[in-house]
This record gives sequence, C-alpha cells and structure tokens, in this order.
Amino acid sequence: MSGVPVALTVAGSDPSGGAGIQADLKTFSALGVYGTAVLTALTAQNTRGVTGVHPVPAQFVVQQLHTLLDDVEVHATKLGMLGTTEVVRAVAAVLADRPAGPVVCDPVMVATSGDRLIDEAAVDAVRTDLLPLADLVTPNVPEAAVLLDAPAATDLDELPEQATALLGLGPRAVLLKGGHLGGEESVDVLATAAGVTVTRRPRVVTTSTHGTGCTLSSSLAALAARGRTDDWARLVDPARDYLQKALAAGAGLGIGSGHGPVHHFAGIWPA
Repeated sequence: MSGVPVALTVAGSDPSGGAGIQADLKTFSALGVYGTAVLTALTAQNTRGVTGVHPVPAQFVVQQLHTLLDDVEVHATKLGMLGTTEVVRAVAAVLADRPAGPVVCDPVMVATSGDRLIDEAAVDAVRTDLLPLADLVTPNVPEAAVLLDAPAATDLDELPEQATALLGLGPRAVLLKGGHLGGEESVDVLATAAGVTVTRRPRVVTTSTHGTGCTLSSSLAALAARGRTDDWARLVDPARDYLQKALAAGAGLGIGSGHGPVHHFAGIWPA
C-alpha cells in the first residue's frame, strides 16, 4: 500500500511549464499529492501558442500505463490531451481493465483560438469509449458543444441544461466551466445524479491564464486522491479556491511574453 496519496496524469507535455503534464504535476505537488505521468504527446509551445505536436504512438502510451500500474498504486487519474483516436481508445481500454482511482477527464478538444485540436473520429471515441469511464468530465463551453454536437451556450442560463445533457453520455458527473461566457463572475455548473449545483467566483482580470483548465482538472484529481473520495460536490469548491489563488498570483511570475501561466505554488513559495 502506498504511504502517500498518488495521482496520475495522462496528457501532453508543455515545454513552457504552464499547461499539460507540467501543470498537472505542479498542482499535485502543491496539494500534497505524489504525481505520476504518462505522456501522450510532445508539443512545441510557449506562452504565445503551439507551433507543433508530436503524438506518442498508442502502443507506447499503453506500455507506459501498464509499466506504471504494475508497480505503483494510483488513487486518482486525470486525463488531458489524448490527441488521436488510437490513444483515446487505448487509454480507455487500459483504465477499463485496470482502474486507477476516480477518473477526471478534461476533454482537450478546442484551443483558446477556437481551433479544433482533434478530428471527428477522435471526438466520437471520447464520446463512446472514454466518457462512460469518467467519474468527472470538465469541459469548457466550446468543448461541451463539440461533445453534444450542439451550438455553444451563449448565456449562463444554458449551462445547467447542457451539463445535464452531458450526463447522458455516460460520465458520473459533469463540471461545465462557464469562463468563456465572460461577465464579472466565473460561473461553473456541476451536474450529478443528485442534481445541479452552480458555483461562482469573482472573475480575475489577468492575462496569466495559461494552463487554467489543466490546473482545475488536476486539482480535482489531487483532492480526490488525497481524500480517497469521488464526492465532487465536496471537492469543487476547494479546487476552485486553489485555482482562484493561482490565477490571482500568476502575473507576479513574469513568465513569457504572451498568456503567462497561473502560479501553482502561490502561498507556498516565499512572496
């Protein structure tokens, strides 16, 4: 038995350190959880954008997972950028056969620019193979629209209906992030079999938003691993509090010349 809580991230790499597995591992550490990682893609990116993606073959992703799980007990898993149909299906097959704690799925499908990051076949694989395995899925507004094959929400009042519709695809819970809709507050909607809960935080005015989605989903996985629970109604508020602090402190890092990263160690590093 492991002596400390362990979380796993299955995602792509970000050389600039603000998103992807780098953000996930920092988040795990900040929240007192030992982080492990399986890489699905290498990217060439910085705070100004992505210039290239080099996918890891599905067979090697599976080898990474099997080798890790043969030796290390994992208490929660976060899924990020999987990229290809083959990788989506391979990861789903491994987790169906070898559970690794509650699964938090961040369906990385749409870039901030609005560009689609995966093709329709991979989206179908996420719908049919991955979402039924997920204990929590955390799409933003554009990603929810892709998964539902529906127009994107344009108003906060639409979020509860879309979050509930996403439950119909098989995940046990949905956290639909409303940050793209603007306004003075950042509003997220949690939908479970027990109903819908709306959470609000004051919007942080900052350009240091790189890795925001990765950080929220990995903080939920970390808290699930630490608490040995998948009671998302209890975990969403502390996860959002952690992200709020990281967003507020991000500009102070002074990293890069574009959209800088959030500060994963705000309140931990010396001021």
